[in-house]
Parts: sequence; structure tokens; C-alpha cells
Amino acid sequence: MAGLPYIVGNWKMNGTRAMLNEARAIDRSAQRFPKVQVGLAPPSTLIFRMRDAVELIGVGGQDCHAKENGAYTGDVSAPMLKDAGADFTIVGHSERREYHGESDADVNAKAQAALSAGLAVILCVGETEAQRDAGDAEGVVTAQLEGSCPIADGAPEKLSVAYEPVWAIGTGRVPSVADVAAMHKAIRAKLVAIYGDAGAEVRILYGGSVKADNAAELLAVPDVGGALVGGASLTAESFLAIVGAAASLAE
Repeated sequence: MAGLPYIVGNWKMNGTRAMLNEARAIDRSAQRFPKVQVGLAPPSTLIFRMRDAVELIGVGGQDCHAKENGAYTGDVSAPMLKDAGADFTIVGHSERREYHGESDADVNAKAQAALSAGLAVILCVGETEAQRDAGDAEGVVTAQLEGSCPIADGAPEKLSVAYEPVWAIGTGRVPSVADVAAMHKAIRAKLVAIYGDAGAEVRILYGGSVKADNAAELLAVPDVGGALVGGASLTAESFLAIVGAAASLAE
């Protein structure tokens, strides 16, 4: 599956049992797109139910704790996600970094914990608007990779990186194709520096206001191996349009 475009929906803090109908609709349609790997990351309350409701798509967590268990009220460990039916988890999303003060070291520990539990990892990186305006975007993102990427046997095979410019998440703003291409090229170079030849195979997803009307253009950029989709993943209609765009480019 590693060579296929990877389209993942992050439902964030949205979703009750009623929304499983959207997941079922996405799952039913996934058979039309065998050249695309599809996943959904619902809130943790829905992981078990979603895994039971779908057959073809991946189901993942939006975060995990670095410890396997303990007195961490409100947190969910990687083994718990695995037990609930998850096959991947997101770590290091900018909203976790900003609202929960997560450092690169924290993200690294979570990624290591997820891999140890048998989960694939989507590791998020991205710069703020101020950092981009200051000309520091590539330096910030490559430093995040340096501090966050897990170093373990087989890590590159289970890892995807999601580049999400913080200023584009949920805002409707999208960087230019040239900016996306330049950042993904820089990420690729850093992954190769970290992992050697295996770093050339790690999928790099783009995230940040991905919608049906811009998906094809973004997914056609060199080194863009998929998309991490926010709001547009909450309905089957809008999400499947993005999956369809990836499928068209994969043919």
C-alpha cells in the first residue's frame, strides 16, 4: 500500500454514532478506487464502532499518549487504540502542538509508542504564518522532523508525514503550488537524511484546506503522496471527491 496515494480524513472533535453512516458510505465507495489507500480518524469514542462498520478503509486515532498505561486521566494509549481496532494514529498535529503545548520530543515519544503498539503513524509538521513571513518555513519544518521522527527498526515503512501549514488549516487559504512543491522537496531531503534510502519511500501528505476543487492540483505536485483532510472529510460526498481526484491521478 505504501506506493498508493493516501487520503486520510481527520474528523477532529466531530462525530457521534449518527455519522457512522458517512463512514459506511465512504467505505462502500472505496471499492471503486483500488489505487487509493483511504483512512478515517474519528474521535476515540467512535473508533471501535467505525472499525465494526467498515471493511475496506483504515481507521485511526487522532493522538495517543506516550505511555502504555497509568494515571493519565482523559488520555488514550497506543495499545488502547490498537485494541479498539485502530491501525494508525496521527501525532503532532498543530492543534496538539499549540493547544496542548506538545514539543517535538513529546511527538517523538508518541510516535515511538504507536510503532511499538503496531500502529502506523501520520506525523504532522508545519509552520505558522509568522514563521513563513519571516522566511523560516523550511527551517522550522525540517527542525520539527529532526526532533519528531521516530528512530526504530522498520519506522520508515510505517510512517507518513503530513505537511500542514498552520495558517492554512481550516482557513480556506492554501499555499501556492510552488510553495507546496518546495516544502515537500525539503521534507523529502530531510527524510532521506534521517532514514537513508528508506526516507525516499515515506509518503508525504499535504493538509490544510484541502477540498474537492483544489485536490487535483495539490495532489499533482511532485512528492505529494496524498492528503490529510479536515472539514471536507465529514461528509462522504466531499471526501470522496478528493479520493476520486487522487484516483484519477494514479491511473
